[in-house]
Amino acid sequence: MDFKKEKTYVMIKPDGVKKGLIGEVIRRFEQRDLKIVALEMFMPTTEQIDNHYPKDEAWIARLGQKTLGTYAKYGVDAKKELGTDNDLEIGKMVRGWLVDYMTSAPLVRMVVEGIHAVDMVRKICGVTLPSLADMGTIRGDYSADSPAVANTEKRAVMNLVHASETPEEAQHEIKHWFGDREVIFEYQRFTD
Repeated sequence: MDFKKEKTYVMIKPDGVKKGLIGEVIRRFEQRDLKIVALEMFMPTTEQIDNHYPKDEAWIARLGQKTLGTYAKYGVDAKKELGTDNDLEIGKMVRGWLVDYMTSAPLVRMVVEGIHAVDMVRKICGVTLPSLADMGTIRGDYSADSPAVANTEKRAVMNLVHASETPEEAQHEIKHWFGDREVIFEYQRFTD
C-alpha cells in the first residue's frame, strides 16, 4: 500500500452546504496537503441515503441507546417524549431523522487522498458531536449542535460533514457513492 495515496470518502451535509462552507471544507483539507481527487454536488435520493446507513438491528439499537443516554443525562423522559423507551424503536426513529436530514438539501461528495487520509480528515473535521468538537476543527468552528437539542426537535444532529472512519469503510463508501465511474483523478500538486 502506498501510504501517500490513501483515499477517504467525505460528504458535506445539508447544513454545510446551506451555510456556504463547501470552499472552507475543501480549503482545510488542501492546506494539510491532502488532495481532492473526486468532487461532485448532487441531490441524494432517499434510497441512496437509506443504503448509506447500516440497517442491522445492533447498529440501529445503538442509535437508540445513545438517544436514551442523552435523555437520561438531561433528565428527559424518553417514553413521554417519544412514546417508547425501547432502544430499537428509538433507533429506528433516529435513523428516519437521519434520512430526512440528509435528503433535505444538496450534498457534496468527494474523495480525498493523501498521507493517512482517513485519520487526517477525521482530525480536521473534529468529533461527531459539534458541541464537543475542539475549536480549530470544522465542526468546532462552524456548528454548536448537540444531541440534546436535536432530540428535543426530533431531528438528526447537524454536524456539517461525514468522513469515513476506516480505510475499509472509505473503500465501501467511495464505491457506493461514485460507483464504477472514472471520476477519481490522478494529478501532481506542486508540493508532490
